[in-house]
Amino acid sequence: MAPLIKDLKPGDLLEISRFGYQHWALYVGHGYVIHLAPPSEYAGAGSSSVMSVLTDRAMVKKERLSDVVGSDNYRVNNKYDGRCSPLPVNKIIWEAEALVGQEMRYSITSKNCEHFVTELRYGHPMSDQVRDTTMTVGAAGLGMLALGIIAAFVTRPKNQKQ
Repeated sequence: MAPLIKDLKPGDLLEISRFGYQHWALYVGHGYVIHLAPPSEYAGAGSSSVMSVLTDRAMVKKERLSDVVGSDNYRVNNKYDGRCSPLPVNKIIWEAEALVGQEMRYSITSKNCEHFVTELRYGHPMSDQVRDTTMTVGAAGLGMLALGIIAAFVTRPKNQKQ
């Protein structure tokens, strides 16, 4: 169950479950969030955020939480608080508000919505989503390489084995 707005605190990171990935926003109070989204995305776009894969630019937007979330689930996820000290809330909000309306460089692997909000909260960008995907893809690639080597060895003609 999603938290009620009255339970959210300015500076909280919100993880919004989309189809196939997580979108991230920063709660700034009074029912509003600031987030990084492709220019083509509109409030309540939901899974159309998948279009972010196809762009290298994004807009910093301030929108109503209910519009950004739409019918998706969300939760507070200040997941790095255990290893990083959050910046003072007034600094987080001031920095976020100052960026609203700006177009920024976007990269799904190094400058995505999660990097954006974690940099605001902690002072440096982080994304487990990218790290986890990279590790999964890397492990799958190594597995395929190992299978290929084994298959090549097993299928060699007998006269080459001697």
